[in-house]
Amino acid sequence: MNEFSGKFDQQNLKIAIVVADFNATVTRQLMEGAVATLEKFGVPTDQINVYHVPGAFEIPFISQRLLASGQFDGIMTLGAVIKGETDHYDLICQNVASGIMRLNVQGKIPVTFGILTTDDIEQAMQRAGLKMGNEVASTAQSLLEMISLSRQI
Repeated sequence: MNEFSGKFDQQNLKIAIVVADFNATVTRQLMEGAVATLEKFGVPTDQINVYHVPGAFEIPFISQRLLASGQFDGIMTLGAVIKGETDHYDLICQNVASGIMRLNVQGKIPVTFGILTTDDIEQAMQRAGLKMGNEVASTAQSLLEMISLSRQI
């Protein structure tokens, strides 16, 4: 039996991070946590490119362009969609998740999902590391692991 798994020790990678600027207090923390985690596992900061988009809805568009460019080994998406009193939340969450999933399945490199979907700003702040651990660390680790695993296939 052969088993394959990804490793976190990644040195010569070029990573794109697409971050939504809407809810910037939260997304700035997500971005900083992502960069710190990538650096921790050996990705130099000069190999990390950050692309800012207005909101979560724009993330799949820029991610698709980055995917098509062939310049990157992996793409991480970051954003924060906070529930309001309208259907807008559901529409944004569903379409952004579908768009990112489509890119991940159809593309040649991994695209990870680091979009917080929360009921309120307090939850978003907690998950972004402003009160507890930054959840995006697992998204960054997943990206590195998926890059490593995909290179073995």
